[in-house]
Amino acid sequence: MAGAAADGPVMSVGELTAQIRGVLDATFGDVWVRGEISQPRTPGSGHIYLTLKDRDAVLPAVIWRSTAARLRFQPEDGQEVLVRGGVDVYPPHGRYQLIVRQLEPVGEGALRLAFEQLRAKLEAEGLFEPARKVELPSMPRRIALVTSRTGAAVRDMVTVIQRRFPGVSLLLLSVRVQGEGAAQEIAAAIARADRLAGADVILVGRGGGSLEDLWAFNEEVVARAIAACETPVVSAVGHETDTTIADLVADVRAATPSQAGELVVPVLADLQRELVREQERLVHRMRVRLERAWQRVEAVGDRPVLRDPRGWMGQRSRALTQWARRLEAQNPAAALARRQAEVERAAGRLTPPLRRRLRRAREELGAARSALLRAARGPWEHGDARLETLRQRLRALSPLAVLGRGFSLTTRAADGVVVRRATDVAAGDSLRTALGDGSHVRSVVDAVDEAASGSEA
Repeated sequence: MAGAAADGPVMSVGELTAQIRGVLDATFGDVWVRGEISQPRTPGSGHIYLTLKDRDAVLPAVIWRSTAARLRFQPEDGQEVLVRGGVDVYPPHGRYQLIVRQLEPVGEGALRLAFEQLRAKLEAEGLFEPARKVELPSMPRRIALVTSRTGAAVRDMVTVIQRRFPGVSLLLLSVRVQGEGAAQEIAAAIARADRLAGADVILVGRGGGSLEDLWAFNEEVVARAIAACETPVVSAVGHETDTTIADLVADVRAATPSQAGELVVPVLADLQRELVREQERLVHRMRVRLERAWQRVEAVGDRPVLRDPRGWMGQRSRALTQWARRLEAQNPAAALARRQAEVERAAGRLTPPLRRRLRRAREELGAARSALLRAARGPWEHGDARLETLRQRLRALSPLAVLGRGFSLTTRAADGVVVRRATDVAAGDSLRTALGDGSHVRSVVDAVDEAASGSEA
């Protein structure tokens, strides 16, 4: 009933919420919950809000940004997970929620799920495409090694490289290859080797280990660093059965660090043997070319001009003398004069007939032109006369001609009807009379005098 006094102390909403929060925190400070993720969302704050549900209930949950940054995989709708955290009350909304501190997938490891998620993401971006991969240099002068200086991988790579190709320049950029922050160190070393070291090829790798041990080479930051390299990158992580994201992005994947050394440099002894064989082939080809050239020289030496130059010159001189005598006998100048005279005589014979034909053609053209003009002028003159006749008839029938002889045309102003009889108008009607000069007279009927009935003889 109104105005009744409370039996105990009265608490505010905030105080009651605080007590509930304390009870929940003391009772459920650290619990494991199994459920299915529903509607995960990540606003600009970086926190992840989601709902855990099963067949019986739903539980709001939140993963603060600092915890979300350490997750091995991205929560997705429908995933079944194990969640460790504490129950808390959010006072502004008056509802409880689970504060997630750890998130693990059910039935599949978090690392394996994270690997598959990142692999799908980078593959969709085209980072694994063969078209973007570049070939390794056949004989690098400087090789950058991005690995741990204390691991077995660096010893294997250095040993193989120096055994196969002694004297090649090696640059070691030592990094941590596992643990917190290792991925960032590896990515930074790759970028430094690409920009500053002047290396012809970069080897990135480490020895074998568990998926957890190799995880730094599955981080997105390492994959992005390799993809951004202009220098060819060889990934040699773990053993032959191990596959990392770095292997998929790199230009070349080596099954082991030792094989990476074999891939980047040739065997110097093999090159030297090949050089000797090539030198022998070159000497052989030069000998063959020299022999062929000498044979050509000997063949030329057998020609008369070289065997007896004076005799050959004498023969040529005698032959030229004979040709000169023949030309003098034929007298080319006289022959040319005869040909010119013949041409002039032919031109004289052709000129008069041509002139006569041209004159006749001009006369025929003039006659045809006159006939054409006469044929065209006749119909035109006949049509002009007929047009003038029709114009005179039209002028005679025109009402204007009648008006010009002193007649006028009167119409009712109201409807334009021509007044022919007195019965066509009545007293008070307005009339409009057209005169011969084109002017008009307006008048009003004062009275109508009708003609006497009857017929005239």
